[in-house]
Amino acid sequence: MEFTNDARKELFWIAYNRAYGLTDFNIHNTLLKRHEFRKQTILDDETLTNDEKAHAIKLLNRDFDYDRIMSAEGSERTTRICENCQEECVAITYCECCIRNYLKSNFSNWTSGDNKIDDLIRKCQMETVRPNKIIEWIPYDSLQNIQHFAEGGYSKIYTADFIGGFYYDWDSDEKRLKKGSTCEVVLKSLNVENADRRWFKESKSHLSISVKWVDVVRCFGMTKNPSGTYMLVMDKMNIDLRNFLYQNHTKITWKRRISIAFDIVHALHRIHSENAIHRDLHSGNILELNERFFIGDLGFCGPASKPFNSVYGNLPYIAPEVLIAKETTTFASDIYSVGILMWEISSGRPPFNNCSHDYDLVMKIVNGSRPKIVSGTPLKYKELMEQCWDADPTKRPKINFLKAEMEELNTSWFYDENQEQIISDDDNKSIYSDYYESRKYYTTSTSSIYQFGTYSEPKNALEREFHSNYSFNIPSSNSRNLVVKIFDYYEITNEKICPLCKLEHVNEESLEGLIYDSYYLI
Repeated sequence: MEFTNDARKELFWIAYNRAYGLTDFNIHNTLLKRHEFRKQTILDDETLTNDEKAHAIKLLNRDFDYDRIMSAEGSERTTRICENCQEECVAITYCECCIRNYLKSNFSNWTSGDNKIDDLIRKCQMETVRPNKIIEWIPYDSLQNIQHFAEGGYSKIYTADFIGGFYYDWDSDEKRLKKGSTCEVVLKSLNVENADRRWFKESKSHLSISVKWVDVVRCFGMTKNPSGTYMLVMDKMNIDLRNFLYQNHTKITWKRRISIAFDIVHALHRIHSENAIHRDLHSGNILELNERFFIGDLGFCGPASKPFNSVYGNLPYIAPEVLIAKETTTFASDIYSVGILMWEISSGRPPFNNCSHDYDLVMKIVNGSRPKIVSGTPLKYKELMEQCWDADPTKRPKINFLKAEMEELNTSWFYDENQEQIISDDDNKSIYSDYYESRKYYTTSTSSIYQFGTYSEPKNALEREFHSNYSFNIPSSNSRNLVVKIFDYYEITNEKICPLCKLEHVNEESLEGLIYDSYYLI
């Protein structure tokens, strides 16, 4: 649908998302009840025109088909025999079997030039559940006005115009998929040449997730530029969470903050339900479009391979057990990242933005230091956040529990018209007191490979230590040159990892009476 202006488009998506936000799963406890409630909410909305209401109902009907296909509840997953293909299908407004058959009939009409990539795309196409979520091979000449946009951790990012656009609907009369008009997309380069078997396995998993679930950033497919570099073709989103908070922090209500956190938890629930781990959640890959937030990257834009016993990620969001190399990334380490994101949503600034991303910060995180909780944070939100960033991964909530709790919290705030307050001026002054000094960490924070060495077991800090801003600068000794900021400091070369210094370990008591590990250069 073409909107008359951006204001009408914004109003439309606010109303559409409100229909979802107001859905009480305890009352509307079946797919059909939820669908009927959302349709009635749209019909009752006085901000929408009749044409906008009709378009919203069309989208809700398509969503209902999708929900029925993905439903694990047998009674909700009724089937029919398609009049075109004579196969059993679930959707009513389209036939998922017809779509797959159409895609399969076109296998011989395209190739990426790499059998593994071809196989990856074909497998994804055979898992298609809705017409506007299809992975395809996209010829590079279908992309025009390509402009360099940014550098990711291990990828280059471009914007482009996708001529002819993406698949968006199934035409039952003509028995073919329909494409839209030219649209803006994002291109992300991929290090496929050096990829190992694990990378392709994860790629299949994550592309399958983007095909199935609407809660992750939509991927239209893959392409290859003239120099032979493979690239993902992604939906162009409006803004990432980091910059959204920076631009809008003083205007965002707690209702909106909770809604954003719920979007993230809901999307992660989809990822974990596919037995997949994101591995690199941070505010740079949480992206907004049409008033909703989606999870992006899904592990695609990190290194195809990395050194043994190393960690890849955005340091403030990495779980302590991963930092000390006790465990690889797990479901629980994703939950830890959610806890840090919840704090960032509440505060409006990146975590530990007054610290360099180095050994000192690792020591703070491993020893239990967490960002200072913002005054006025709702109690339930605070409790869930603290559970998520617990030092013990076994004490963090599982995603099913976290989703249920956030769903309840989100619904209660949606229904309460009094819950519109924004963070107070005093809290804002406190939050931004050191903001401009720390802005350099805000803008340069990206995911990287880290190798720090061996640490003690992660712990939860005591209350007085918890929000500590200590810098580990213990008073120097007259007899020896005290070096605190060096521990297993390594220089990474192309050949090997070389220790630069030897350290002697001692315990030293700080001015606060706490015992810290100290290291002397010998």
